[in-house]
Amino acid sequence: MKPLYQYLSLIICCIAVILWGCLLNPDPILALTSPRVDQVYQYRILHSPDGIGKFYLGREIAQVMGHEGAGWLERPGRDSSEQPQQAIAALDLKPTDIVADIGAGTGYFTFRISPLVPLGKVLAVDVQPQMLDLINFVKTQENIPNVEPILGTVNNPNLPESSINLALMVDAYHEFQYPQEMMQEIVKALKPGGRVVLLEYRQENPFILIKGLHKMSEKQVKKEMAAVGLKWRETQSFLPQQHFLVFEKS
Repeated sequence: MKPLYQYLSLIICCIAVILWGCLLNPDPILALTSPRVDQVYQYRILHSPDGIGKFYLGREIAQVMGHEGAGWLERPGRDSSEQPQQAIAALDLKPTDIVADIGAGTGYFTFRISPLVPLGKVLAVDVQPQMLDLINFVKTQENIPNVEPILGTVNNPNLPESSINLALMVDAYHEFQYPQEMMQEIVKALKPGGRVVLLEYRQENPFILIKGLHKMSEKQVKKEMAAVGLKWRETQSFLPQQHFLVFEKS
């Protein structure tokens, strides 16, 4: 016979699960057996430890990498493993382009793009003020006039309507807490014929050693961009680990 304390521990765990379910759904039985659904998203108690328990079009949204991971974004091996210069060259930028680097982080792409748009500018958008502090520091130290840091929110990049030629998201979109709302605002910010380019680690390749929720399949990206009215233009496969997906505003 098991000691009494083992049964008490089991009972306490069960109560805790039910109480947590009640927080997400007033019907605890429904919360334990079925996902909570709103018009756009699903919420599940049982989910990946790398996700937030929120699902969009069948995909669980990944946890955000905080500013504490800034060093990883600037790691020395990134040039060889991701080939960012080749990705930037493939953007085919014009000198007058206004580029929004959404989820700019430390500005790794922002500062590599800014010399290519001397008559335009790069809007470095991030929801973490600490990341923008880093970008502002480099901008000031290096006297780079055409970089503009912008503090976004979880559902709005805070970009003016019809103001940008290109929205670039590098390994960022899969972490958006409100992907549909964010993309709707990005579409509004695009000029007619403006492009969205996403770089995402290829989910189709199990040998890419990135957590599963931090990878996306081409099929899933196309589905989510179509949901906000963007037209797929092309997918390029020249990068070692990432999809290079291009979409266009009609």
